[in-house]
Amino acid sequence: MSSETVTTSQYRWRANSNRLGLWLFLLSDSFVFGGLLVSRFYLLGTAQRPEVSQVVGLVVTAMLLVSSFFMNRAETAIAFGDRKTFLRSTLITLALGTLFLIGVVGVEWQIAPFGPADGAAASLFYAMTGFHAFHVLTGVIFLAIIYRNGRKGLYNEERHWPVEAAAVYWHFIDVVWILFYPSLYLIGTPVL
Repeated sequence: MSSETVTTSQYRWRANSNRLGLWLFLLSDSFVFGGLLVSRFYLLGTAQRPEVSQVVGLVVTAMLLVSSFFMNRAETAIAFGDRKTFLRSTLITLALGTLFLIGVVGVEWQIAPFGPADGAAASLFYAMTGFHAFHVLTGVIFLAIIYRNGRKGLYNEERHWPVEAAAVYWHFIDVVWILFYPSLYLIGTPVL
């Protein structure tokens, strides 16, 4: 059955089923992120944190927060039929997500004065940032697909569930980073 022959009620039913699946996935994923966060405080407490670049941490956090604004703008735009703003905002989100990955993996990991095997603080830093970076990478891939399909005109005011799913996933990634950032960059004194 092609997308042209799917009725509006069928589309809504499928979107609601998919929405439930997405939220269940995010719930299960939050347990993994929560486990990493609990491990950080269990092993290091609030007195220690890895010695990392505060500037890089602040810059990548700002990029991710700004990207969330543009992702929300993209979702709202397509819901109101503004394809041009949707495409522009999705592209900006995609670019900022890519810059976040470059900042964490390409810069922070390279300038860190420790490696993944240099103790609990180092291991947790690489585990937390690596797992989060993997999720950002999957979000960037998801956004690239959304952007490509948007250029083809596959979304409109009534049928834009994939855009909504991408936005929810992206905001989830942002919320996780908002919890990870202080635990890795701000709380405690540097060790290593």
